[in-house]
Amino acid sequence: MTIRTARPNRGQRFRPRTHCLKKLDAIVVEMQDPKNGVKGSEQKLNVTTIPHAIAGANIIAWISNKMKTTTEEAQVFGTMLVAYGYIYPLQNHRKLVMCNDSSLYRFQTPYFWPTQQWVPEDSDYAIYLAKRNIRKKGMLEPYEQVDYNHLHEWLNHKWDFIVMQATEQYKAGRDRNKADRVVFDCQERAFWIVNRPPRRTHSALDVGPERLINPNVEEKITFDQYRRVNIFYQQAIMRSKVKSSVSLGALVKYITSYKNHDAFLAPCLPSNPWETDHDAYWTLNMRRVDVPTKMRVERWSFSLFELLTDLRGRDDFKVFLKKEFSGENLAFWEAAEELKWGTASSMSAKAETIFKTFLAPGAPRWINIDGRTMGLTVKGLEHPHRYVLEAAQTHVFMLMKKDTFFRYLKSPTYKEIQKKALSPEAHNFSPAQLEENARNRSAGIHPIILWQQEEEEKAKAAAASAPVDVKAVMSKIDRKK
Repeated sequence: MTIRTARPNRGQRFRPRTHCLKKLDAIVVEMQDPKNGVKGSEQKLNVTTIPHAIAGANIIAWISNKMKTTTEEAQVFGTMLVAYGYIYPLQNHRKLVMCNDSSLYRFQTPYFWPTQQWVPEDSDYAIYLAKRNIRKKGMLEPYEQVDYNHLHEWLNHKWDFIVMQATEQYKAGRDRNKADRVVFDCQERAFWIVNRPPRRTHSALDVGPERLINPNVEEKITFDQYRRVNIFYQQAIMRSKVKSSVSLGALVKYITSYKNHDAFLAPCLPSNPWETDHDAYWTLNMRRVDVPTKMRVERWSFSLFELLTDLRGRDDFKVFLKKEFSGENLAFWEAAEELKWGTASSMSAKAETIFKTFLAPGAPRWINIDGRTMGLTVKGLEHPHRYVLEAAQTHVFMLMKKDTFFRYLKSPTYKEIQKKALSPEAHNFSPAQLEENARNRSAGIHPIILWQQEEEEKAKAAAASAPVDVKAVMSKIDRKK
């Protein structure tokens, strides 16, 4: 018995036809028949007894016997049933495959079958992730954490409702007995693994809120959709345009500025370490080198983004701001970046510290932003997430870009670093020297080691700037005596 699927049109993603899925439904129903189906039994999963669990070898044997096929073909067909969400694994949810061994599987409840045409909405997925976040105490899978943060930002206007629904479902799940709770959690997780797969993995179904099970159904365009398209085109016509000459002029200016900094257009100085096996280029361009190169200092003047991206340039910018007693804007920008890229467990504590330091009335490093942005930011901090400071951070960045950045380029601080900057001369290695460099090749410094060294330097600087406890020092001296 073979199942034939529809051949997708060119440029169209594969979608299974409805009648093919109905055949799969019939096969799965036959597999669950009490007399002639696959026999299930109670199996131990960790310390929990799971009812009606089936070994993968038994499922493959049933398919092979029923369809008169080889074991390999039966295993491929079983994997297809798992990929479409008819059968789910109890142990390894990330691998939607059918293993020909003692791995445990269960039949998915018909409510989650693809033929139900239940479109998984983003709000449903957000409720599921919020519930898992509560149960796992913030320890989600990496791809789930990324989706959780994105949905938190996207659905921030109704996040209170999502959290409330997740909390109620979590409380209702705790009232079930342990076996039923484990089974339901596995069913729900298997459904979302099929419909919201991890990054860089393939799914048998289309992923997205507009999935169509049957591609032959003609899409009906409503009056509201026509109205929206009409409004969009009207706004596009009224939108201001930029002349081609202006766009080309900006492109030429950009290329002229960056051509000497492009590794494809200009050589590395003093030499390309990948070709000469000499690490002088990496040593001169370390993240926080004492004296940078002239090319690096020149790049700082291109834009404020280039200056802040380079940690050495940011340190020099801090020195300038310290002389002008106006370092709170940059400190707030760094705190917002740390909140954005930090861990989820420390988010609430960091948000509270940022509020007390920069935004609260009478804060020690209060920042000057407009009232509307301040109100939105303070209100968002009641339920903090990674991008809650996005508006305030952008406002502060534009303030530094329009005023402070240009004063820095004209300041003695920047001119002094320009004078001190190095101009490395090009290496002219002979073939014999290149061979010697290759023989003396050594492993470079790992980025994690560099990061650890920077953290140690930060800790030492913080300890040095902290007030000295005289009593503690004297007690240590007395104990040594």
